[in-house]
Amino acid sequence: MYSGETLNTVLYIFKISGVIFFCIFRVKDEDTEKVFRKEEPMDNGAGSYHRFLEGDESALEEIVSQYRLGLQNYINSIVGNFSVAEDLTEETFVKLLLKKPKNKGTASFKTWLYTIGRNTAIDWIRKNPKGREMPIDEILGLEIEEEQFLQLYIKDEEKRAVHDALNSISPDYKNVLTLFYFEDFNIEEISKILKKSKKNTSVLLHRAKKSLKSELEKEGFIYENR
Repeated sequence: MYSGETLNTVLYIFKISGVIFFCIFRVKDEDTEKVFRKEEPMDNGAGSYHRFLEGDESALEEIVSQYRLGLQNYINSIVGNFSVAEDLTEETFVKLLLKKPKNKGTASFKTWLYTIGRNTAIDWIRKNPKGREMPIDEILGLEIEEEQFLQLYIKDEEKRAVHDALNSISPDYKNVLTLFYFEDFNIEEISKILKKSKKNTSVLLHRAKKSLKSELEKEGFIYENR
């Protein structure tokens, strides 16, 4: 549980100008504690990739450092296997290294990169429709590794509450909410990554938020989305 036994917890999630805000209120008697987080938008990485294409290999290291954790978190929302997501994230960056694809300028660098990552994940699913079978001891070790990853990537309690709730909703909902809440994409960017119209993406996101609300309320949150 994310709230104490006598606490009423209200979690607000809203997005302003591409910046995600998580606001959590804990109310006990007449005392109110407010925890407010602001996630700073990331550099789009286009400059680093341009330098890489011009021959500066250290620029690719900058891209990997900047995007690896977020991309792995997103790919994991697709394949549902932390080990596979780790491998596919590496494969995505290897594609940049070896193939040096060109971004045609129809999307930001980050949107373009995540589209490559999604395509890589979808290709893996098509080739492995039953997923990857793993022995029990390997699964236990993987769970520990994933927990360490989450502690590194998602440090705020309120964001962790949202992430944990995503594991209980449908994969399509988890996918779109991961892009929206954790990777800071807007509707237009998400529609490009998912290869859907903006209208269909908006409908999917709306339904996903309703599903998320239900799961969070099971954990004791009074959920309000803006």
